[in-house]
Amino acid sequence: MSSSSILYLKLIGSVIFWGGTWIAGRILAGDMTPYSAAFLRFLFATFFMFILVCRATGKAPKCNKEDVLPLIFLGITGVALYNIMFFTGLQTVTAGRAALIIAAVPTVIAIGSAIIFKEKFTLSKAAGFLIALVGVSTVVGDGNPLAILTKGISFGDLCIIGCVFSWTAYSLAGKPVMKRVSPLNAVYWSCLFGAMMLSIPAFSHGLIAEVKVMSLLDLGCLLFLAFLGTSLAFSWYCEAIGKIGPSKTGIFINLVPITAILLGAIILDEQIGMSLIIGGTLTISGVWITNRS
Repeated sequence: MSSSSILYLKLIGSVIFWGGTWIAGRILAGDMTPYSAAFLRFLFATFFMFILVCRATGKAPKCNKEDVLPLIFLGITGVALYNIMFFTGLQTVTAGRAALIIAAVPTVIAIGSAIIFKEKFTLSKAAGFLIALVGVSTVVGDGNPLAILTKGISFGDLCIIGCVFSWTAYSLAGKPVMKRVSPLNAVYWSCLFGAMMLSIPAFSHGLIAEVKVMSLLDLGCLLFLAFLGTSLAFSWYCEAIGKIGPSKTGIFINLVPITAILLGAIILDEQIGMSLIIGGTLTISGVWITNRS
């Protein structure tokens, strides 16, 4: 098998792993508190990322003093806040539905980049954002985009929408950081700092008691999230960016919510309704239009 074929298989693998995180998260959300699940996920992820960084660079990860505070901010937004809302939302929101809401992240990042970094926000990007917004509203409103104005948004959906903004903050803050710190190192330190912050609410909400009664399925889900869904998927994705560029690699991100929906239907017996299909199509189309340049 050629090296390019292996590379694309790794990319597909990373997409499947990321889609699977919603399934594993949904299972854990029913058995553990969000704090314990989030802390254990990134306790394991920090260990795996340490090994990956050492293998990639030949030395232990290091960071300069001026990068500590920015990396702590990445740990707060992309690890601690995101995962508390991730597991809280998945207590009541299906995996496929949640993944489609999160799919709007690139369009929100595009707006944030235009505001903060003065990046050009073209008419096509604005159109893509509006289409994605209608798509997410269709998913949240169960087929009626205007339902959120009359019926409001459920707490679970609100948590998943919170994930969108916390990941946007992580991505925007990470842009200047990753000019000085490699992506692998940045992820390692954000995992470490995030796990440290999550340890306080985890222990105060009964972490030890939950670990004592943890099932093998829960442990398997945590290891999947930490190793396959975080460490390995990210390293493969970064490898692809380095070899074929961010544009070609980024196309595969659009497959993550589709993978989550299919896996949710197969593994969790989640229903794929017409509102999910229409809203998902609009969301992914809007994301593609926003980022096609």
